[in-house]
Amino acid sequence: MSQRGEGSLEAPTRHPIAWREDHFWDKSALNEELERVYDVCHGCRRCVSLCDSFPTLFDLVDESETMEVDGVDPADYQKVVDQCYLCDLCYLTKCPYVPPHEWNIDFPHLMLRAKAQSYKATGGKFRDNLLTSTDAMGKALTTIPLVDVTANAMNKNPLFRNALEHTLGVHRDAPLPTYHRKTLRKQFVSQAKTPKPLGATTGKVAFYATCYGNYTTPDLGLDFVKVFEHNDIAIELVPKEACCGMPKLELGDLDSVDALKEKNIPILAQLVDEGFDLIAPIPSCVLMYKQELPLMYPDDPDVLKVQKAFFDPFEYLFLRHKQGGLKLDFTTSLGDISYQVACHLRVQNIGNKTRDILNLVAETEVHTIERCSGHDGTYAVKEETRAKSVKIAKPVVRQVDTKKAQHFASDCPMAAVHIANLAESVDEAAHPMTLLRKAYGL
Repeated sequence: MSQRGEGSLEAPTRHPIAWREDHFWDKSALNEELERVYDVCHGCRRCVSLCDSFPTLFDLVDESETMEVDGVDPADYQKVVDQCYLCDLCYLTKCPYVPPHEWNIDFPHLMLRAKAQSYKATGGKFRDNLLTSTDAMGKALTTIPLVDVTANAMNKNPLFRNALEHTLGVHRDAPLPTYHRKTLRKQFVSQAKTPKPLGATTGKVAFYATCYGNYTTPDLGLDFVKVFEHNDIAIELVPKEACCGMPKLELGDLDSVDALKEKNIPILAQLVDEGFDLIAPIPSCVLMYKQELPLMYPDDPDVLKVQKAFFDPFEYLFLRHKQGGLKLDFTTSLGDISYQVACHLRVQNIGNKTRDILNLVAETEVHTIERCSGHDGTYAVKEETRAKSVKIAKPVVRQVDTKKAQHFASDCPMAAVHIANLAESVDEAAHPMTLLRKAYGL
């Protein structure tokens, strides 16, 4: 295999995550690799403007006796790991030493290995296990009548939020999801459509709603149905689903990721066999099936089958548009849109298809912001990292408030709410699919 030099135009490659091998769980081997990679990062420092992992590392080095990585106590290595939320931007946008470079740096997956060892040793915090159990949370808050109403009201009560911060470590100012007893699964109705294959698409999609889409943003799923059916795409709900596993992956709980994979992959693979393409409304869920699970299970034919059939929704619409299959009968212009490109969308390497589709609407201009929101599902919610998430979000917030566009949108609903909560010029965030529905006048 050829070596990739610094500054090479050769595409980066990803090695499988060897989580089933003994070497993956060897603590001394992990520390050796952390020291090696930290030393390269210390000498480079290109990623200092991304997440707080890198400033944390550089501070540890600069404050050590040797001012080199060998002066950092290995016990402090985990401090760097704790600030990584696996956005993948360092790997895909900054690092010049990713494979096939001979230095073979994959910072996010090294952090994942460290998180996995830490989780296996400690079992994680109660709060973190609770917050990442998205299915259980959703079912508990939407199954019993009035529980969702009570929980939503309590989440806006200052006294309750203060108590929640002191007892559970959930920051009092962090917006929390709103739950709906009338879930998407209870509302979803699809029309019979005759699939029309175009290019790489079958014209028949199974909608993997995700826990967030089912329990907290059911209206968004209905927007997907309206837009896709308007474009003569048959859309059905995945008959049964569990969490994609991304929250547990970010926690390092690989056994839970494995259990969720065993629930989801057989169902999704069967849908692919029936001629369905797959989409999801959350970029992180799409990335889980496009990248993380295939790297964890590189020899599983069903995982690879699902990977090939999974599309970002706007990627799917754009592929249809290239074949003349997207309707352009828009009735309403959208004006200026400030659009934050979610990290887990950027690293899919599909280009900015959301922007390209929205720009098809007359008298509409999309202003892209390619900076991290700092949300990461739980990072912006936890008491100890809330301030850091706000700091990471500030460049996005500044651009949004400077532009004062008619709409603010992000493909990641959680990132959108986080930015809208911090921006003075935003009353409500929108999902791009909701804006597209409005443009169609549906």
